[in-house]
Amino acid sequence: MKKRIFISTGEVSGDLQGSLLVKALYEQASELGIDIEILALGGDRMAAAGAKLLGNTVGIGSIGIIEGLPYLLPTLKVQKQAKRYLQAHPPDLVVMMDYSDPNISIGLYVRKHLPTIPTVYFIAPQEWVVRINQKKTDWIVQISDRILSIFPAEAEYYAEHGAKTEFVGHPLIDRMKDAPDRSSAREKLGISSDETAIVLVPASRQQEIKYMLPAIFGAAQQIQAKLPDVKFLIPLSLERYRSQILSAIAQYGLNAVIVEGSPLNAIAAADLAITKSGTVNLEIALLNVPQVVMYRLAPFTAWVAEHILKLEIPFASPPNLVGMKEIVPEFLQDEATPENLARSAMELLQTEKREKTIADYQEMRRVLGEPGACRRAAKSMLEMVG
Repeated sequence: MKKRIFISTGEVSGDLQGSLLVKALYEQASELGIDIEILALGGDRMAAAGAKLLGNTVGIGSIGIIEGLPYLLPTLKVQKQAKRYLQAHPPDLVVMMDYSDPNISIGLYVRKHLPTIPTVYFIAPQEWVVRINQKKTDWIVQISDRILSIFPAEAEYYAEHGAKTEFVGHPLIDRMKDAPDRSSAREKLGISSDETAIVLVPASRQQEIKYMLPAIFGAAQQIQAKLPDVKFLIPLSLERYRSQILSAIAQYGLNAVIVEGSPLNAIAAADLAITKSGTVNLEIALLNVPQVVMYRLAPFTAWVAEHILKLEIPFASPPNLVGMKEIVPEFLQDEATPENLARSAMELLQTEKREKTIADYQEMRRVLGEPGACRRAAKSMLEMVG
């Protein structure tokens, strides 16, 4: 009899990692002789990998109080649809991936209304980094029969709070198997071997266009003033951002091109990345490209986080979170100025700094575990439906 697996995730990075999991689940199920069907909240990548989408959540994610308001109703609508479907068609397994508050809502609903269905959290919310309140950690443990962790510190944190955890390693290790090398990426993009190329990664959410793009493009403008022959590459995360990015390229007078398709081509071809904080930082690190990382929230959200919630974030970018030490420079909120980003970027173009960063990347890579993270996660999940 066909086993039905429901996966819930959101945003561009969730869709990417969700697609890797969907592929691994189908492969593992085939090897084990299990007939499965995968239903999902996700995006086009997951659909292409074989999931039947119950709702597209790639474009409705945000971080922050003010920033999240425009996405509240669309998120609630998708949630309502998914819960209604789960009630009418109970699956054999519920898998939650990242996407913190929406997935906690899904998990609590399943626990209350469908208590016999096993649940897995794969890539749990980063409460082990930013602990806003103990209740959130308690909820995550409560709604998860098993937490499959991608960071060692993540597994340790949730185990200490009573969860059954398993460190499976990071899915992006497998994605890098098919990544281009520097020379082939440059050939594909028409960049000569001696040309200086910098990849700019300003946004995978609408709010990031507003808060990240000006600082990153301002830094690029300053670098171009010092290195007139530099070329900037900008991967397009979502088609809806094209016109805004093109307008900004013209506004800042950048020698830049938008790179379509896989962002790995633009990253692999680059000597350096100036990027917002996110999963992409890990892709950049695994391709051995030095990077400067920044992040900005709306001023009101940042004020609440600092003065009311008293948040203290040790690191924001995944490469620094792996071993909880600084591998790449980070500039957050008021420190994320074009001047700081440009200065740090120019330093990373120097040989000594580049070599130190790449050596640190190798150590980070060892901590992330062996290839096969999604395969191990899929095997663990299928054990729960067998």
